[in-house]
Amino acid sequence: MAILERFTDIIKANINDLLDKAEDPAKMIDQYLRDMTESLAEVKKETAGVMAEETRARRMLDENKQDVEKYEGLAKKALQSGNEADARVFLSKKQQLAEKTVSLQTTYDAAHANAQKIREMHDKLVSDIESLNSRREMIKAKVAVAKTQQKVNQVASSTDKTMGAMNAFSRMEAKADEMLDKANAMAELNSQPVDEASELEKKYSASGSTSAVDDELARLKAEMGL
Repeated sequence: MAILERFTDIIKANINDLLDKAEDPAKMIDQYLRDMTESLAEVKKETAGVMAEETRARRMLDENKQDVEKYEGLAKKALQSGNEADARVFLSKKQQLAEKTVSLQTTYDAAHANAQKIREMHDKLVSDIESLNSRREMIKAKVAVAKTQQKVNQVASSTDKTMGAMNAFSRMEAKADEMLDKANAMAELNSQPVDEASELEKKYSASGSTSAVDDELARLKAEMGL
C-alpha cells in the first residue's frame, strides 16, 4: 500500500509544530491547506479503490460460504435419496470450498484492515482541513496584530531615540546659556568704573567752546556792518 506510506507523514504531522517552525504562520497555513487539499483528492481516489477491494473480497468470501452450505445441503438430499455416491461427490466439493474459505478469509481480513487504515487517513485529512479552515482567519488575524505590534514597537523605539536627541539638545542649549551668562559677567567685571567729575568737565568744556564761537561770530558781523 504505497498510498499509506506516502501520506503517513501528513497524517502524523502536528499542525501546531509546523506553525511554530514557520517564519510566517499565515503563509504556512495557506500552503499546508493547499498541500492537504491536493493530498485529499488522491486519498479519496485511493480510499474508494481500497474500499471496493474490501467489498469484492467480502463478496467472494460470502459467496464461497454460501456454496459450502449449498453442497452441504445437496449431500444431505443425496443421502435422503439413498444415493451415498452422490453425497460423497457433494461433500468432496464442500471440502474444497471450505479449504478455499480459509484463503478468502485471510484475503478479506487484509483488505478490511487496509480499508480501515486508509479510511482513518481520509477522515483525519478531512478533519484537519476543516479545522484549519475554521482557524485560518483567526490565525491570520493574530499574525496581522503581531506584525502591527512589531511596527508599533519600532516606532516607539524611534520615539525613544528622538526623545534622547531632544534631551541632548536641551542640555547643549542650557550649556550655551551658561556660557553666555559667564561671558556677560566677565565683560561687566572688566569694564572701568565711571569718573563723574571727568564726565562733567567734558560737558562744561564743550559749553565754553560754543560761547567763544558765538562771540567771534558777533564781532565779525559788527565789523562788516551786518
